[in-house]
Amino acid sequence: MSSSTDYRTQAEFFIRGLTEGFVTAAEVIAWADEVIVAAAKTEDWMLDISTAAPEDRMGVLHHLHAVQGTVDEAKLAELLASKK
Repeated sequence: MSSSTDYRTQAEFFIRGLTEGFVTAAEVIAWADEVIVAAAKTEDWMLDISTAAPEDRMGVLHHLHAVQGTVDEAKLAELLASKK
């Protein structure tokens, strides 16, 4: 996933992926780990996802909803199309 994609759009992609079954919680956790390393400032949601258990799909889904921002609908559609 491109680093130019904002966090909210990526979070929405992962929400849909977890809901529809094409993304695992472990993949989201790995993404959060990468975000923490790259981010200038660590946010609570990053840590919450990073420290979640891979078996806790619903917990990861819950934490994804805490990501602030606006969804780039065009980029989201592009990301979703790449998974279908």
